[in-house]
Parts: sequence; C-alpha cells; structure tokens
Amino acid sequence: MSTKPSLRRRTMQIAIIAVTLSVLSTRPVHAMHIMEGFLPWQWALFWWLATLPFWMWGVRRLVFLMRERPETRMMLGVAAAFAFVLSALKLPSVTGSSSHPTGTGLGAILFGPAVMSVIGSLVLFFQALLLAHGGLTTLGANAFGMAVVGPFVAWGIWRLLRRRSLWLAVFLAAALANFSTYVVTSAQLALAYPDAAGGFIGAFMKFGAIFAVTQIPLAVSEGILTVLLFNALQSNAAAELRSLGALENVA
Repeated sequence: MSTKPSLRRRTMQIAIIAVTLSVLSTRPVHAMHIMEGFLPWQWALFWWLATLPFWMWGVRRLVFLMRERPETRMMLGVAAAFAFVLSALKLPSVTGSSSHPTGTGLGAILFGPAVMSVIGSLVLFFQALLLAHGGLTTLGANAFGMAVVGPFVAWGIWRLLRRRSLWLAVFLAAALANFSTYVVTSAQLALAYPDAAGGFIGAFMKFGAIFAVTQIPLAVSEGILTVLLFNALQSNAAAELRSLGALENVA
C-alpha cells in the first residue's frame, strides 16, 4: 500500500526546485525590484530605518517559535523555499527595477506578518549575495514592500475571508500581497524621482501603470500557485497546519 510523501520529503523537493530555478534566473544587479544604488542615499537609509522595527519584532517571534515550538521548523522551511523560488524569477520592468512574484502570502497565512518580515528579508539578502541580484543598499526599501507590507496585506485578507471561503482567502491573500508590494515600490520610486510636471502623483501613476503590465498577471498566477500548494499541504500536512492555527475557523 502506497503512503503519502512526508512533509520532510516535500520540503526537500521544494528546496531543490528553489536552488535550480534561482541559478537559472541569475541576472546582473538590475534583477532586484529596486536595483543596487538606484535610490538616493537618503531614501535608502530611510527605508532601512522604517523596516528595522519589523525585523526586531520578527526576530523575537522567530526565537519564540524555535524555542517553544520546534516542530514548526519544517513548515518554516516550506514558506522560505516558496518565497525564494518565486521571488527569484525576475522580469525586466521600470528602469532600475524588475517585476517578480513574491511568495510571501503563504508564510503570512501560516506564521503571520512578523515572521515573514524576517524570512522575506533573508530571501532578498541571500539573492543579493549569492545570485548577483544586487540590492544591498536598497534592501531596506525592497524588504519594506515585499517582506513587510505584502505579508501584512496577506494576513489581513486571510483573517477577513477565511471563514467564508478557504480557497478564495488563500488566493486573494497571495495575489494582493504580490500586488501591494509593487504599489509600495511605485510609491518608493515616485518619492525618490518625482515627475517634473506631476510631482509625486504623476510619477506614482506612471510607475504603477508600467508595473501593472507584468504584475497583474504575476499576482493572479501567484495566487493560483499558492492555492495549489496550500491544498497539497492540507492533504499531506494537515496536522502541522492545525498546530499553526491555519485550519481554525475556516470555511
């Protein structure tokens, strides 16, 4: 009689896929969604400082999980590998930037936004160092959009809709986490480079319109993929999901 694959085996499979796709998607430093050195130093510093409190909160939450709930480590690996895989797939976009999935919605559903502020930032950090994607000076700005705002949006949508429709809650959490990341990126670029005629609003509309061409289909695709992965976890790791509270009060 066949048995279902263990969560450990599935995690290893995801990790192998993550490494493979990431190597294949290696590009020059413009691969970050705000590239290395593109922001003026004042704005780069501002976004580092804005993100720092969320990192501190997330580290405390991670330390608690590691100490009090070590059984969550495998699921943390799944969330990190999923974010690593998707965010490594870059598409050229606005000058000095790129479009890509984020993969942070799943982790926000499972662990909340604090944990994903650290995991998402570590994903960006390792991509910058190991995959030549650049983005060390702009790590604060990139992390604020992808690892802070995106997970907060995902977590809010999940909490709001999970009692009505599980699959819709997962889909919208992942898709809107992705899309909100690029709303923030558009705002960050507009603040740094306001339009000569329209100022911040004019620049924000231009950046947002360009991002929308690639980001809307990416957000929809990420939502669908996250639903499929969540369904697989529900089938093969239901006990772990229940221990995290991800299956409580759901439709």
